[in-house]
Amino acid sequence: MVLTSPLIQPDDLRFCVAPMMEWTDRHYRALARLHSRRARLYTEMVTTAAIIHGDRERLLGHEASEHPLAVQLGGSDPADLARAARICAEYSYAEINLNVGCPSDRVQNGAFGACLMREPLLVAQCVGAMKEAVDLPVTVKCRIGVDEQEPREALFALVHASVAAGADAMVVHARKAWLKGLSPKENRDIPPLDYPLVHELKREFPTLPIAINGGVDTLDSAREQLAHVDGVMVGRAAYHNMSMLQEVDPQIFGEPAPFESSRAATLAFLSYIERKMSQGVRLADMTRHMLGLFAGRPGARAFRRHLATYAVRPGADARTVEEALMLVDRAPVAQRDDCLPT
Repeated sequence: MVLTSPLIQPDDLRFCVAPMMEWTDRHYRALARLHSRRARLYTEMVTTAAIIHGDRERLLGHEASEHPLAVQLGGSDPADLARAARICAEYSYAEINLNVGCPSDRVQNGAFGACLMREPLLVAQCVGAMKEAVDLPVTVKCRIGVDEQEPREALFALVHASVAAGADAMVVHARKAWLKGLSPKENRDIPPLDYPLVHELKREFPTLPIAINGGVDTLDSAREQLAHVDGVMVGRAAYHNMSMLQEVDPQIFGEPAPFESSRAATLAFLSYIERKMSQGVRLADMTRHMLGLFAGRPGARAFRRHLATYAVRPGADARTVEEALMLVDRAPVAQRDDCLPT
């Protein structure tokens, strides 16, 4: 019988924003947190080599306001993962997540990510090494299989091995990954979803916190999944459409959002922008995460165009964002704008 870990509870994973390379950086997370207090945020994947040998503050630094925040590690050497986990623990993360799902060539060449689906015993060694190294919850994000693997056999073997080694929770992207023949982008959409298999996994491990990932792009679909699993992890939909995050606390947790509107949250973000610019951060490095703020609402296109045009120019500052907001305020009510693709 699997016992619920005292380190992580099912409700901790109830709504998560997926780790996404070049997207879920500290600036996005600061903005996301102004839209939801309860959503669990994840860093971009960070490799063990980068943490051990690189600029740790740049890679791992974050603000207390970003919590609850998890770090995702990429690697397959148990000793290196243990060392990286100890370093991450010094940065006070709420969770360490092992990437066993990314299908990119870069990750495959490093012998980690989705290719680890073929090596459940190695994954178990990695989990065990991190569990011995830190007191933080250690979780695994995986696929349901790769290439010609039989999904049920591959997924259940990986989860059994991971749990035996001490994994505190699993996040399952309910698609296979095809390591040859499909790009990372195609691997997000083309392999068919198999939600029932993940639901079956939850029945097999009733007390293990399990979150489902893949194809969940509305809060209605999130609630449907929560009838079967403990949590949902949303990626592009949460990134491109901040109005979804604005509704997470009220609709998923029954609590008020941090601000009454996305516009109010954006105004609160201006002080963050000013502070970071005083530290040398470029405005465009922050505003690139704001392009989906008003997706589907009047003035959204003008808002995006203004930021894309002016935030990159010398002298651009928080006033550039205020000017973009005024374009939303002035937009005729009848004007509609297409949502960004999710």
